[in-house]
Amino acid sequence: MTIENIGDLRVLVQTARAGSLTGAAKALGITPAAASATLKRLESQLGVRLFERSTRAMRLTPPGQALLDYASRAFDLIREGEAQATSDRAGLVGLIRLAAPSDLARATLLPWLDEFMEAHPGIELALSVGDRLLDVVRDEVDLAIRYGNLSDSRLVARTLIRTSPIVVAAPSYLAWHPVPQSPMDLTQHNCLAYDRGGKPHRTWRFTRDGQSVEVHVTGNRTVDDASLARQWAVAGAGILLKSPIESRQELVDGRLVRLLSDWQLDGYPVHAILPSGRFVPMRVRALVDFLAEKFAGVADELSGLLG
Repeated sequence: MTIENIGDLRVLVQTARAGSLTGAAKALGITPAAASATLKRLESQLGVRLFERSTRAMRLTPPGQALLDYASRAFDLIREGEAQATSDRAGLVGLIRLAAPSDLARATLLPWLDEFMEAHPGIELALSVGDRLLDVVRDEVDLAIRYGNLSDSRLVARTLIRTSPIVVAAPSYLAWHPVPQSPMDLTQHNCLAYDRGGKPHRTWRFTRDGQSVEVHVTGNRTVDDASLARQWAVAGAGILLKSPIESRQELVDGRLVRLLSDWQLDGYPVHAILPSGRFVPMRVRALVDFLAEKFAGVADELSGLLG
């Protein structure tokens, strides 16, 4: 048998995203009973079980996952077609749901996004800012900008830039504390820690001329928002391990000073991440191309700034 009402697939999609019928019903503005009846009707029409039900959550079966992938792409295509059909402009139109780390968004992305939207007035933006890792497959996100290597094969990534963190401090901090001459000197300083996934990052690994040194730093401040860590450093609260992408303006105007510049730290990429099984609208591809061009300029800027 075939699906009689394509709209019923919205219940499938929302249930998968919310993990429950209650969440799906809330998102769709219907009752949980109606959502449950719709899923049962879909399963009856297809002759397969789409979800494994438990008291805690709804888990997709393999046939359910396959149908979800196609349904999600179908709805994306419909939205893209609607946007193009109702637009009286030849340019890009529609909503882009973007997720990005807090400090990268505030210090770097915001003016770029303004520029992109000024060039494409038909674009709408829904920006999710935070340092927690969103599930771009499950969450309603078209594009995520993230640091680090990928471990999820369901994702497609384009490298925007490669960078390495640097050690920085404010002149006001260094006025009252000796400038560290080696990584081990950091053990005598107040080092600000960035909380990654509930665990403060306090082990810093340095390399020089083939020699590696791991230093466990201590300090009186920990935060899970990278932009606040940078503000603390600028205020003279301590020494910070920080991406130079977000701190380049403070380095240029002297509010932060680079320390231990003859030592290197492990580098990592910045990726534009997309779910592999989802249709990518033209507007999202255009934004990725735009950001790649902007980050290429940042790479040249950092090369001149850091040497």
